[in-house]
Amino acid sequence: MATYNWQQSDWPDFRFQLEKVEKALLLFSEKQGRVSGILEALPEQVRQDTVVNMLLAEAIKTSEIEGEYPNREDVLSSIRKNLGLHINTAFIKDKSAAGLGELMIDVRNTSNLPLSKEKLFEWHQMLLGTNKKIAVGVWRSHEEPMQVVSGALGREKVHFEAPPSKRVPKEMNDFIDWFNSTAPGGKKEISIAPVRAAIAHLYFETIHPFEDGNGRIGRALAEKALSQTIKRPVLLSLSSTIEANKKAYYTELEIAQRSNEITAWVSYFVNLTLAAQSDAELQIDFTLKITRFFDHFTNQLNERQQTVIKRMFQEGINGFQGGMNAGKYCKIAKTSKATATRDLQNLLEIGAFMLHGNAGGRSTSYQVNL
Repeated sequence: MATYNWQQSDWPDFRFQLEKVEKALLLFSEKQGRVSGILEALPEQVRQDTVVNMLLAEAIKTSEIEGEYPNREDVLSSIRKNLGLHINTAFIKDKSAAGLGELMIDVRNTSNLPLSKEKLFEWHQMLLGTNKKIAVGVWRSHEEPMQVVSGALGREKVHFEAPPSKRVPKEMNDFIDWFNSTAPGGKKEISIAPVRAAIAHLYFETIHPFEDGNGRIGRALAEKALSQTIKRPVLLSLSSTIEANKKAYYTELEIAQRSNEITAWVSYFVNLTLAAQSDAELQIDFTLKITRFFDHFTNQLNERQQTVIKRMFQEGINGFQGGMNAGKYCKIAKTSKATATRDLQNLLEIGAFMLHGNAGGRSTSYQVNL
């Protein structure tokens, strides 16, 4: 009996029903339109900051899903550089972070173009070009099975086994043909963006064509499918939403790779994109609040205070974990305890900060007042 979807006679004839996700699809469409409208109405600098922040979140989280933690500042510098926002480009020490930033921008800038083997190889080179231990920019060719495994040595559990390497070139030719034929105007056009993205991601992850980096490139392909189908670069971070509940993602993927009837997977992925779109709305609102905050307070803040507040904003919508206190302030601003305490008190007095949690004594901590 065939264990995996690619071993079955109907591969890759994916079948699914949309009745249970009709409401979610309608909501996604409404939110997507609203986000696009809000973005268009924003001042240029705020719009730019929003795009950079979303791309940064996607870049960081797509790596964290794989257990890798790139240098945030280097990824940000790379994104800004590839968007043409740097006049004097800072030296980026982490070359893999530079490649990650480059990948995010290229996915966005080429979203309307057909997919090709060369483009996938180029993305793989961007992502893993610094890795000397694996074959980069080519399909995998090793004879041993490509397996997704968890558990300690000797007690491993095989969650999935991909098609053997000798099948990869043909499987990927078929995938690329499918991807391009389901694009707008294609012979097999799939006009519902989250549905096309769901299938594209599952299809690619099942083939698992590279030695490494399949998850990150598979998520980039989902974003390309969304943007291409909507006919403009989509603004959301799928990876942030996935990373918030990685266990559910891997469970749903594992189940989906057992059959070509994928209604449950499509339902999961549609709701995932809806959640990511809702997060994008919150991110835009957050960026607007930051802009208004600095418009109001910049002339009242010294250099140390600005450095600390900008660092706090890097933590995103959920805020600085545990709040800001004198000890953390000293480390970030590289200043004395007395100066830190004085600066914090001043921020509280002018209304830039508010007390966080239980106030008093050594435990006094603060959050930015947005």
